[in-house]
Amino acid sequence: MQLFYDQLDSPLGAILIAGRADRLCALEFTESLGKVRDSLEKRFGEVELDPKPGLGGFTAPFAKYFAGDRAALDALSVETGGTEFQQSVWRGLRDIPAGQTTSYAELAGRLGKPSASRAVGLANSKNPISLVVPCHRVIGANGALTGYAGGLDRKQWLLRHEGALI
Repeated sequence: MQLFYDQLDSPLGAILIAGRADRLCALEFTESLGKVRDSLEKRFGEVELDPKPGLGGFTAPFAKYFAGDRAALDALSVETGGTEFQQSVWRGLRDIPAGQTTSYAELAGRLGKPSASRAVGLANSKNPISLVVPCHRVIGANGALTGYAGGLDRKQWLLRHEGALI
């Protein structure tokens, strides 16, 4: 599978994105292309990654998002891979509007699996396209900022940036 990648600078540090011409497949807070490749190969098999500045227009929405346009990432097409359950969780995450949060239990209920909050949490933790698939908008039932693969400091920044935390 041939994919393209680009590195973005952000207020949260370096971000590597990878995708095809019309779909984003990965977003990692890292400068390590090897980490992104490993993640992609677990989901899609062997990949060939080639640099492509601007990644076919995918980088512009990130600049808008970080400049304050909270909806700038909403229209980006994604290809997540993953199991059917993981994909349902990741689709559910995209339905959480910027500036709002939900809990794992609430998301599980919306997915028709009210007893699956732990499974939702596990799928959430394996989200391959953070920010675009906004796993940072899921918090604990008690309102606590729970785990985030990019680090709780980034999660807190993102929720403040989107107006979900004052």
